[in-house]
This record gives sequence, C-alpha cells and structure tokens, in this order.
Amino acid sequence: MKNTNDIKGIIFDLDGVLLSTDHFHYLAWKSLADKLEIPFDETVNEKLRGVSRMASFEIILSNKPELKLTEAEKEAYAAEKNELYRTYLQTMTPADVSDDVRATLKALRERGYLLAVGSSSKNAGFILERTEMREYFDAVSDGNNITNSKPDPEVFLKAAEYIGLAPEVCAVVEDAEAGLEGAVAGKMLPVAIGSAHGSPLAQISLDTFADLAVHFAG
Repeated sequence: MKNTNDIKGIIFDLDGVLLSTDHFHYLAWKSLADKLEIPFDETVNEKLRGVSRMASFEIILSNKPELKLTEAEKEAYAAEKNELYRTYLQTMTPADVSDDVRATLKALRERGYLLAVGSSSKNAGFILERTEMREYFDAVSDGNNITNSKPDPEVFLKAAEYIGLAPEVCAVVEDAEAGLEGAVAGKMLPVAIGSAHGSPLAQISLDTFADLAVHFAG
C-alpha cells in the first residue's frame, strides 16, 4: 500500500474522469456498426472503456466473425469513425468541464503536485483545447505517443517520464478497470472513480472528483 504523502504527481485518464465524451464515442461507433450490420448497444460500448481505437474496433468486429476485413480496411473504417467522433467533439466548450474539476485541479497544482493526462485517445490534445483545460497540466501522454494501449502501463509511464517523476511517486485516477490494471502494472497508486469505484484494484475510491483534494492534502 502506498502512502499518499509520498505522491508528487497525479496522472488523469481523460474521458470519464475529467469530462465525458462517452456518448460521442457511442454514437460514432454505433453509426459504423450499423453500416457494417454488426449488433452494437450500450453493453458492447461498455467493453470499449479505456481501450484504444483499433482494439475497440476488434471488440466490435468479434460480434460478426463472418465479416473478414483486411488490415487496410480496418484502418479505413476506424479513421471514418474518428472523423465522425471529431465532428461531435467540435460541439464541446469549456462548459463541458465541471467547476468542481477545475477547482480541484487548481488546488492540487497550488499544493505542488505535478499533473498530467494519461489517455489512450489520439484526440486528447484536441479535447483539452476545446474545453480550455490544457493550462492545468504539466504534460499530456496520449494515443499519439504510445505503442501499447491500456492495460499496458505505457501511457502512464510516459506521463511520469514527461513530468520528470519516478512511477512510484505518481498516482493514477481512472474510471476503467483496464486503466487501473495499467496503474498497478506501472507501480503507481491506483485511484478509482466513476464506473471503477470500489474496484479491488484501487487503493482509493472517489465518490466525487472533489474528494481528490481530501486524499491529497499536499
């Protein structure tokens, strides 16, 4: 068990932790699945949480094993999904981030913590710009700089590297089991929120984002 007093950096998953674009992902994947006549609903969508775009598409394709696509076709369809997703993201504004999230991030920075984003999404930078969130973070590690998606710890290890800290003095805030697995594999303090609340992998479970300020007093 890690002591929160030893923590110097906090790494945040983006979607489902800092804000939510889940519905946009769902709509974009549903559109593609319908086009390919693959069954897709909220239950399938839940399996995609914290998973990379291509890995998500493979999960969707597993529901229609008779459909054989080349790697090039898979890449093209995944790119089509992302373009539709980015169209939805264009509607995002700073109002999509709660006051509690902004106030908590500000408080953590004032207490001396280094903050980073660790997200499998290749759209993390775009989302942070649309919502005017980039100023809160010392570094961003996302799908553009990693080879392996969660539960591999690579995205978190890169984030720790970018803020100049050893993994052992970093916490990871996640809403997905895959992300918590990555935090544990990376020897970081796993903090659960949202749908991951109460996970046995988590050392801390948050009822609200603002609870971070209680656990990390600095």
